[in-house]
Amino acid sequence: MLVVNFNPFPILSTERLILRRILHSDVDDLFVLRADKEIMRYIPRPLATSNEDVIKLIQIIDEGTDNNERINWAITLKNENKLIGTIGYVRMNKEDYRAEVGYLLHAEYQGKGIMQEALASVIDFGFYDMKLHSIEAVIDPHNIASAKLLERNNFVKEAHFKENFFYEGKFLDSIHYGLLTPCK
Repeated sequence: MLVVNFNPFPILSTERLILRRILHSDVDDLFVLRADKEIMRYIPRPLATSNEDVIKLIQIIDEGTDNNERINWAITLKNENKLIGTIGYVRMNKEDYRAEVGYLLHAEYQGKGIMQEALASVIDFGFYDMKLHSIEAVIDPHNIASAKLLERNNFVKEAHFKENFFYEGKFLDSIHYGLLTPCK
């Protein structure tokens, strides 16, 4: 079984980004993301309606990280400490050495290669530090930008499930992508 330890919290660095722990001081920036209907349109989770919603979310994220069950990073530009997005392993199946990656980015920063840079770093961390065998991503079929991002990173479409997820009174489809560990 996969054994992970996120203590101390791993800070990842890329050419333009620092991926760091999400802090309570990020509440306002995270609220902007989680309360925006357009940014959240492909993520079947309730919109944040108050800072209290975001504080609870940060507590859940912290608990998952402290218990080595999942890990989420704040995406920040190297020259700023402001949270502009999040990325992480939102679910782990330790028995199968598999984790699900999820991400969210402020609209102002989309289309600039930021998520590409963050995802590549998180993939490397997953395979080389966590020792995952595979990484999955579950997306809304209408999220073309996310599908293209995953395919640029060598993810393969594994399945399109019809109406497999019930959210807000509707059955939704989901597409599952997977990426296997690189040959060693």
